[in-house]
Amino acid sequence: MATVNPDGSPYSVPLSLAREGEWLYFHCAMDGKKTANLKRQNRVCLTCVGDVKVVPRDFSLEYESAIINGTAFEITAKEEKIHALAVISKRYAPDDMDIFEEALKLDLERTSVWKIHIDEISGKGRKL
Repeated sequence: MATVNPDGSPYSVPLSLAREGEWLYFHCAMDGKKTANLKRQNRVCLTCVGDVKVVPRDFSLEYESAIINGTAFEITAKEEKIHALAVISKRYAPDDMDIFEEALKLDLERTSVWKIHIDEISGKGRKL
């Protein structure tokens, strides 16, 4: 995800995203450069690449990619925050949802949760 620093320069960080409809969710620390940038200017750009296969004999790649322009919002309402964390957890730890409530007790208050509205999305890919 790319954001904009106070001096206008770009700042980009990798994220572990989970999608639900037209929303992308992620969690992060309560403070830091990414969070400060988002609070000042909430327009973002994300790039995602998946299903990459090197094709050595063609000096090429097979791939899928997407570029997303969106608007980020911090989630502060407790129930919405829990919902977003559940969406993320179901994507990355579906077999451990039985201990989700226990993890919430430890991390809910010290975790920042954000949602990004997908304002525009485009994609491309190459299969040989």
